[in-house]
Amino acid sequence: MPEIAPRYWAMVAALGLTWGGTFMVVELALRGITPFWLAAGRIGFAALLLTSIWGLRGFRLFETRANWPVVIFVGLLSSTLPFILISWGLQHVTSGFAGVSMAAIPLMVLPLAHFFAAEPLTPRRLLGVVIGFLGVALLIGGQAFESNGSDLEWAGRLACLTAAACYSVSSISVRRLPAVDSVGLAAVLLLIGALGILPAAWLVEGPPPAISSETWMWLAILGLIPTAGANLLRVLVIRGAGPTFMSLTNYLVPVCAVLFGALFLKEALPSVLLWSLALILAGVALSQYGALKRLFGLS
Repeated sequence: MPEIAPRYWAMVAALGLTWGGTFMVVELALRGITPFWLAAGRIGFAALLLTSIWGLRGFRLFETRANWPVVIFVGLLSSTLPFILISWGLQHVTSGFAGVSMAAIPLMVLPLAHFFAAEPLTPRRLLGVVIGFLGVALLIGGQAFESNGSDLEWAGRLACLTAAACYSVSSISVRRLPAVDSVGLAAVLLLIGALGILPAAWLVEGPPPAISSETWMWLAILGLIPTAGANLLRVLVIRGAGPTFMSLTNYLVPVCAVLFGALFLKEALPSVLLWSLALILAGVALSQYGALKRLFGLS
């Protein structure tokens, strides 16, 4: 079992806040650009930024033996395929179902981590993850499971769940990589993602549109903070604390998104927010009981 140092708790909290606030910024950016080109722009900007930093560090990646096939595999699973699957799937399912699918990632990571990342699947950990998932499902609401009338709804749901599986498998694969430079790995994963997203955007939406300076500003913010910065944190957390611990962000993001929407966009707070938050925190406490005891120095 990996040791969960206090800095990893801070990183997961930062990721929850960052990705939770991303939805608000995406909404502002979409006023001036189409969805696929928005994704291509933010991933491309982030890839260039991290590659520049990586270059200053000497383009060092593998510290021992190289394993490019796994790195390419992780790059496709952590950005290119999930985005394409979710973007297509949202045409046929509700956004609530997509949110629940992402919240299911910890449930998928648990058995994978048990067999491939030396993180035992204990009854307490499983119960904690299930309770946390129920908290997210309660927050999103029953409309997540309602039909939207699409003939391809079954395929849309399968696409969203497959995207969640891609994220889960990529987290395990990052953990199993040999010793690597974290900045280099984050940069390479984004470069691979950009190479996949750019042709997909051109194919689906045509040539890149002309955009305003304000939209460029939102793209720069999205590329710098929730894409470049957050992906570097994601690599650091998975490598240092493990994929199961990293998957806790999938519980924090919906809560932070709802709170940001209420604070800055004047959206109504759902009446079940406190119950949902209680379930999520209880789930985190159960699944990470040992790490929390060490964090607070309890016997």
